Amino acid sequence: MARRKQPTARQERLGAELRKLREAAGLKGREAAALLGTDSAQMSQIEFGTAGVSEERVRRMAAHYACTDDKLIEALVAMAADRTRGWWEEYRGLLPTPFLDLSELEHHAAYYWDVNFLHVPGLLQTEDYARRVLGHRVPELPAPDLELRVRHRMQRKVIIEGLTPIPYEAVVHEAALRIRVGDRPAARAQLTRVMELSEADDVTVRVIPFDLDGFAGADSTMVYAGGAVPKLDTVVRDAPHGTAFIDSEAQLSRFQTLFRRMEAASLEPGRSRDFIHRLAKEL
Repeated sequence: MARRKQPTARQERLGAELRKLREAAGLKGREAAALLGTDSAQMSQIEFGTAGVSEERVRRMAAHYACTDDKLIEALVAMAADRTRGWWEEYRGLLPTPFLDLSELEHHAAYYWDVNFLHVPGLLQTEDYARRVLGHRVPELPAPDLELRVRHRMQRKVIIEGLTPIPYEAVVHEAALRIRVGDRPAARAQLTRVMELSEADDVTVRVIPFDLDGFAGADSTMVYAGGAVPKLDTVVRDAPHGTAFIDSEAQLSRFQTLFRRMEAASLEPGRSRDFIHRLAKEL
């Protein structure tokens, strides 16, 4: 297969998972390459996602690596076979790659968790709210670039508002709901939109109120996307130099625990809707 100049995060993840299986089997790259009838250079390209890999070769790798996790193998085979060109492809070359990688991750997610303390989560934002948040960056974006980002964010909502929504759970701190990104009418419209979305069968919104003793988890902002199998889960966090996609088992376990703590600290969904309703009335 032709070498890729810029693999997607999903293609890199497939390669990384194959590398994990090889390392778990105690094989060096050149040893695995010999078993597969290829060379170390191609093996390296596969494991870094810069070269594709066939479904048959994924199965051969799993056999040579003594992997007996059938569900994981089938999930990796599906990733190798995937040729999806989703709605996000219209933004390729127009938006930074992480925007497209996030959309692809969401498209394949089995479920989605969102924790935010300073902003309403992106999937729950109104267009006006999104435009103000995305337009706050320094230096300012040119108007066409800003509108591209707003439109992209609105299209991402397909995973909760489309024909086949996935389970989505958001934990939002009261601070994010009270901060007026726009004026009072805009803030009221945003809260109303959150309430409307929270009534969907697959959407759960929980609020962490200010009036909560012993809460020290305000650094737990995250997006957690469930994979086809738990080993393919992914955490997305903002990092100093861009977006970080986290997939090590130890880190996934850590963020699962953090999410459960945030969930336990929040109001249950019905009380959360009542809480948001009261905030909206105050405006």
